Amino acid sequence: MIGAILNAAGIVLGGLWALTGRHRIPARYQFVLKVVLGVYTCWFGLRLTWSSFNGSWRQILKEFCIVLLALVLGGIAGRLARLQKMSNSVGHYATRAMAAPAGPRQFSDGFVLATALFCAGPLALLASVQEGLTGFSPLFFVKAGTDGLATLAFCATFGWSAAASALPVLALEGTLIRAVRAAAPALASQPWPLIDSINAVDGLLIVCVAMLILELKRIPVADYFPSLIFAPLLTWWLW
Repeated sequence: MIGAILNAAGIVLGGLWALTGRHRIPARYQFVLKVVLGVYTCWFGLRLTWSSFNGSWRQILKEFCIVLLALVLGGIAGRLARLQKMSNSVGHYATRAMAAPAGPRQFSDGFVLATALFCAGPLALLASVQEGLTGFSPLFFVKAGTDGLATLAFCATFGWSAAASALPVLALEGTLIRAVRAAAPALASQPWPLIDSINAVDGLLIVCVAMLILELKRIPVADYFPSLIFAPLLTWWLW
């Protein structure tokens, strides 16, 4: 739960910064922060994937092939389920809401917008899975930073209602962490490296998120979420 609390705190701090009338963070500093967060996210994802491959070279090669197959099957399942299109619809809604003519704003405007964006972001799932399996995930520092910066902009338009999104974000991520943590002992007790395969896929998807943060390549990360389910199933079946 530490990561979820940290994420919620980042949203609240971003809201407080905006609502206390402080000057917005200059664009150049926001750019530097985004680059730092993106590079750290890439490094973290690669390290998580690399540390998940254990055993002999034959076992590592086998696990690597299983991970690639999980990503292929997960990507197909995600596209059929239109996961990325649903995620994109949230972004399009946010763009329209921010571009709407200035006028009286209702509490639900900023609250729903910020909640949808922060909960639909890929790091909400990926960081929660990683924390549920292995303990506190430093990836939540990235999630807290990016969400905090977004809250600065949202509060300038919608007021304090955007900062209130910290509560549903805390509830969602806390629930995901607890659910994964409850399943972790059963996964770890099996003779197959089920947790390692999940972490390997999680790490590769985190690298894809880094590409998005750094604006290097637009990858439909949400379409690959089912890979986190295919990874342990394929490991159990093919190991």
